[in-house]
Amino acid sequence: MPAGDPRDLVVLLDARRRPAGTAPREAVHGLDTPLHLAFSCWLLDADGRVLMTRRALGKRSWPGVWTNSFCGHPRPDEALVDAVRRHGRAELGLEVEAITALLPDFAYRAVDASGVVENEFCPVFVARTTHQPEPHPDEVAELAWVEVDDLRTALAAAPWALSPWLRDQAAALDTAQAWSRLAVDADRTETHPPDAVVPNPRPRTSPSPATQESDR
Repeated sequence: MPAGDPRDLVVLLDARRRPAGTAPREAVHGLDTPLHLAFSCWLLDADGRVLMTRRALGKRSWPGVWTNSFCGHPRPDEALVDAVRRHGRAELGLEVEAITALLPDFAYRAVDASGVVENEFCPVFVARTTHQPEPHPDEVAELAWVEVDDLRTALAAAPWALSPWLRDQAAALDTAQAWSRLAVDADRTETHPPDAVVPNPRPRTSPSPATQESDR
């Protein structure tokens, strides 16, 4: 679905994280971003390394920041795992496998240097791939495969150089003592988290056109 297509919608959520409407993806992020549904994915290769990506310099929020593998928004009635697959193809040009819930209750709010707000209920997944990335230049400027221990060292030494959602996800993994969940077994079957399909919410007035375009 091309950018700007009126069917390219994200799911807005109420304070209890229930679907409360939709908004065009390109207009949902701004100075007063409503709570909405997203996902984030940590992608592993056959050696257990994590794919780190640097956001394209043309992004409206957090341009050029290094972050975890990829993230995005499910469309209404799209299963979260299907959204993970779709974004893996669109952003990185690869297929993902063994998609497993890592932090199913993760949510965060952050403000970048320009004032653009992220405000997301954002379940986090871990997945694996046997393909080499072919990143879309509008999404990814650079990438690197890193050992998990090296990533943890970078988070401790220079957290300011990494995306706020990556920092918050790492902190949640610390709290849950769950870093071992990043080990994806080659024979692991795909696991769908609860409520993997988003119900079709009732339409609601979209955010003001003054909000800035961004897909994170």
